[in-house]
Amino acid sequence: MELDQTKKSLYGALTLLVIVIVIVIVYSIFWGPAKRISDSYMPARVINVSAEGKVVAEPDIAHISFSVVSRSSDPEKLADLNNKTMNAALGYVKSQGVDAKDIKTTQYSLYPTYGYIRDTGVSYITGYELTQSVQLTIRDLAKVAKILGALPEYGINQIGSISYDVDKPETYMSEARAMAFKTAKEKADSMAKSTGVSLGSIVTFSEYQQGPGPIPYYSALGKGGALESSVTPPSVEPGSQEIIVNVNVTYEIK
Repeated sequence: MELDQTKKSLYGALTLLVIVIVIVIVYSIFWGPAKRISDSYMPARVINVSAEGKVVAEPDIAHISFSVVSRSSDPEKLADLNNKTMNAALGYVKSQGVDAKDIKTTQYSLYPTYGYIRDTGVSYITGYELTQSVQLTIRDLAKVAKILGALPEYGINQIGSISYDVDKPETYMSEARAMAFKTAKEKADSMAKSTGVSLGSIVTFSEYQQGPGPIPYYSALGKGGALESSVTPPSVEPGSQEIIVNVNVTYEIK
């Protein structure tokens, strides 16, 4: 009797163990890790769309670079003359409302100039050339042409370039992004309607930004000698810039 009872207990335990194993396997297949692994190998039911949002922005700042290039046989006198010329020009620039934080020295270089004795090929120093360059950020675009036209009067003998830019592009980026996602949603809705399915939640998304870059506009005035002052300021226009955001969105299909 005791042996039969032991066999029954063992049989009952094995039966219970088998039931537990079956439950674990069924759960794993339909709801657990096995289901997730299986899903990863099955084609996803998704719709992928791309869209573009574009905003046209008007530049609100200008960047101007200019220099004083001077030559002399005496480097100390050369530096003094160059500094006085640049200080006078910057004094005028500040009087036009350009803040000191928007004035940046970009170059200050002094190097000798050489001559050569033709017969012997020996070189010798004939003097020195000093170049002092500055970049301005002008926030009042109405002042750009006036400042450009007046700089030669203060001894500026090299104006490199002018470019226009957007000071704070983030606002335009945000607007273009919202436009792009709205277009993507409308496109996905149209595709789902055409194929008889319903959109679910967003699975993934990404974006690519084409922000504004400086627009080179004006390259003027040579290097070396004094420049003739012009009564009429040069005509410069800032134009416009396109700020573009491209998005790629993947929606789940219900």
